Amino acid sequence: MLHHLSLGVRDIERTATFYDAALAPLGYERVWSDIRPGEPDQAIGYGLPGGGDKLALKQYDAAAAPGLGFHVAFDAPDRQAVKAFHKAALAAGGTDNGPPGLRRHYGPTYYAAFVIDPDGHNLEAVFKGPA
Repeated sequence: MLHHLSLGVRDIERTATFYDAALAPLGYERVWSDIRPGEPDQAIGYGLPGGGDKLALKQYDAAAAPGLGFHVAFDAPDRQAVKAFHKAALAAGGTDNGPPGLRRHYGPTYYAAFVIDPDGHNLEAVFKGPA
């Protein structure tokens, strides 16, 4: 249904460092980049290698994360990738919002981890297959 999702961020270089690290364990990479330090309208896009962007991050001076109830969930290939996402995101400046583990209230095999990115966006990595 969705082609891509765009989020506003305040510092595109900090954001690129965070998302490069956090999304790599999930198999996603920066697929395009328009970073021009000091200039307006900078952005980056992430998706599967060789594909188009599914997540675009655009710099705005007054960017703010959406309120309660909004989050972005990334599909993970397995539980190890969920763990690696969480670890990499924290090392790159994210804040823990739920460690890797089963979330049985979402389903018997729902394995996820949650972090808050440096701009306050709530992110999740999720794997719903067998252990």
